[in-house]
Amino acid sequence: MQMCVLIFVGHNGETYFNTAALVSCVQNFPKSRGPVVGILKGFAALSGAILTQIYTMINFPDQASLIFMVAVGPTMVVFALMFIIRPVGGHKEVRPSDGLSFTVVYSVCLLLAAYLMAIMLLEDLVSVSHNLITVFTLILFVPLFIPIVLSFYEEHRDPAEEVLLPKPYQHDAGNPEQDTREHEVVSSEFKDENPKEVDSLVVPEGQKRIAQLQAKLFQAAAEGAVRVKNRKGPHRGEDFTLMQALIKADFWLIMFSLLLGSGSGLTVIDNLGQMSQSLGYDNTHIFVSMICIWNFIGRVGGGYISEIIVRNHAYPRPTVIVGAQLVMAVGHAYFAMGWPGAMYIGTLLIGLCYGAHWAIMPATVSELFGLKKFGALYNFLNLANPAGTLVFSGVIASRIYDREAEKQARQHRIQSHISGSIFSGMLAADESLNCEGSICFFLSSMIMSGFCIIAVVLSMILVYRTKTIYAHL
Repeated sequence: MQMCVLIFVGHNGETYFNTAALVSCVQNFPKSRGPVVGILKGFAALSGAILTQIYTMINFPDQASLIFMVAVGPTMVVFALMFIIRPVGGHKEVRPSDGLSFTVVYSVCLLLAAYLMAIMLLEDLVSVSHNLITVFTLILFVPLFIPIVLSFYEEHRDPAEEVLLPKPYQHDAGNPEQDTREHEVVSSEFKDENPKEVDSLVVPEGQKRIAQLQAKLFQAAAEGAVRVKNRKGPHRGEDFTLMQALIKADFWLIMFSLLLGSGSGLTVIDNLGQMSQSLGYDNTHIFVSMICIWNFIGRVGGGYISEIIVRNHAYPRPTVIVGAQLVMAVGHAYFAMGWPGAMYIGTLLIGLCYGAHWAIMPATVSELFGLKKFGALYNFLNLANPAGTLVFSGVIASRIYDREAEKQARQHRIQSHISGSIFSGMLAADESLNCEGSICFFLSSMIMSGFCIIAVVLSMILVYRTKTIYAHL
């Protein structure tokens, strides 16, 4: 009971910190929601590997010290930054340098992920001294100097650079005589387009009929606009409350697509140890570290690619999710077949695509349902994780694994009985149930692959329904 209470408090606390940082940063950078969400969610995925490396450096003697570090360390960081992370009106401070800044942050993220992967593999395969581990870990803190340097740069920047008027407006402001001349030219053009002879022209009967039809069309359009304006509730792209969003089909398409896609990916993450053991791999912790790295890259890359899709091509952001869920279906099928290198390729595909979900879907919700109640909308979407774990991992995957393990144990006992080895039969009865071979997760992986295909269909429907909205964003 005590563990249940502690887990409840801990996970809710983590969700609160996550929401505060995510909502604040999305409000500060509303024109770059994909990169912001991708970077923040990416570091949330990478934090486990970073804390593991810090624990290795400190080299605590027991596990109680690890729990103490996890309890106290993040809390100290939160108290130190709680007065800094807040909305600061970023929508009024969009600068041309924002694109370059995000590019630099992306580069640092990728270098950090590659560096973590390299040192984890090195420490696992080679005996490394504690002093070298300390050096490796201290290098991880180098990116902390980036915001300090940027803050120093902002303080010493020329105030003239804050004026972000387009060139034509800047030119007109410096030359009022030219503005007067251009105004005169425009006025003369209007005069030329309306000569006096027009009044004396006789309008043909056909043109009168066309004018009447146009007037009726304009009147119908105006009446339709009034009806739309009088309709209760916000429209897509405006600010929704949670209750208003819950009655929209788009919100439930996002919810179920996220549940099926991320839920199937989380099933692999939860059962990664048993999957690697069943396929004959001994070093299961390597794949846990690897899928954390791929998860991080998927979140960062998903935010970056979806931003390009929206900004440069005016396609809906869920278009990227369609591709991610197709790739995830292939990854589950690869696990099911147990082909050579299945764990390496499977963790790569599943990690990347699972991470992409949590960079793209929150940004999509903020664009379709607004930022005013984004915290409530985002946390409602987070229900997809426990729901997916409960159904896909706790019910489907675990039961299928137990059934296959019981079959193999029964076959071992029958073979031992036939061979007349009483001692072997006693061992077989006492040992824990373990399943070996790709058959252990074949059916569950194929079911997960099918769920991903259903998620693809839901995401394609969402793309079709929102393509007009994204064309106007």
